[in-house]
Amino acid sequence: MNSLSRPFLAAFLFIFILTSCVSKKKYLTLEAELLTQKFSVSESRRHNQELQTLVEEISKDFDSYKEKNKEEKEDLEFQLENKDLALASRAKRLMALEAQFQKQQAAVDRLKSTLSAALVNFDTEDLSVEVRNGKVYISLSDKLLFPSASAKLNKEGLEAIGKVAEVLNKNIDINIEILGHTDTKPISIKYSDNWELSAARSLTIARLLTGEHKISGTRIIASGAGQYRPIAENETEEGRSKNRRTEIILSPNLDKIMNLLDKSKN
Repeated sequence: MNSLSRPFLAAFLFIFILTSCVSKKKYLTLEAELLTQKFSVSESRRHNQELQTLVEEISKDFDSYKEKNKEEKEDLEFQLENKDLALASRAKRLMALEAQFQKQQAAVDRLKSTLSAALVNFDTEDLSVEVRNGKVYISLSDKLLFPSASAKLNKEGLEAIGKVAEVLNKNIDINIEILGHTDTKPISIKYSDNWELSAARSLTIARLLTGEHKISGTRIIASGAGQYRPIAENETEEGRSKNRRTEIILSPNLDKIMNLLDKSKN
């Protein structure tokens, strides 16, 4: 080989080696970039899979929530419907109760008017007819009904009780309470005290109603309060006269109202 060829060969070898080195370095760089991209793709796929799984779980939860919400809504609608029906039913019962109260009050007012008319010929100082607490109170003085310290009805008393009995026989749904009262002056004839006298007077009227006037004893309560329920002072003769009285208390039968009240509680 001549001297000219040697330098050329050396240059060629240098260029070849240099080229080979550059290509190797570039290859390694590209390979590193590829690995990085592969890793990124793998990470992206894993991340996408996680996201997909999360979306599926959320979707299931949402479907479950919708189903539960639908059931709760249907249950709520059912409850509201039942409550509406219950309220409507209760309102209907209350209206019926109000109607029955009004009917009862009208019957009491008619009863008062009828009794007042039946007793119109008696002195108003000796009797009164009034409505209190849904009941008719007939208050009869002892002077109208009985001799002093006696439980035997006099003629005018028999007549007054007869007029009351006529009305009661035409109103069979009326319950009757007879309550005797006295003043505080003690007695010593026949009866041990005023309490016994007041009870005896009530029993006399009750027996007259059930006996001669054929009113059922199941409708009647007879009792005496003695001097313990005064309506006036016992220090004056006028006050004592007001306290010596017998009350006939007439109450309408409340069975229908009580039944409606029981139903309205449900």
